[in-house]
Amino acid sequence: MLYDGLWLFLANQNSKYKVDQNNNEKLRRTHRTSILFNQREQEAINLYCEKYKIRNKSKFMREVIMTEILKKFDEDYPTLFEFEKPNLFVTR
Repeated sequence: MLYDGLWLFLANQNSKYKVDQNNNEKLRRTHRTSILFNQREQEAINLYCEKYKIRNKSKFMREVIMTEILKKFDEDYPTLFEFEKPNLFVTR
């Protein structure tokens, strides 16, 4: 479901694929979230965007945030057997 946006982007890039209008409505961004940065954080973001020629900061931040969320979901995926990481300092 989260990858539908990528599919729509790719479909729009290639005209031989038809984009389903129903999916467009589902993926419309209607929820606003604000982030506050201090001066040093804002300068770091501006330098990064300038260095890597990022023009759309909103898209960039959305992609970074969603990448981290999906990575965390992938790491926390339930397994059949949960094993703790080995710890040399704990004896049982």
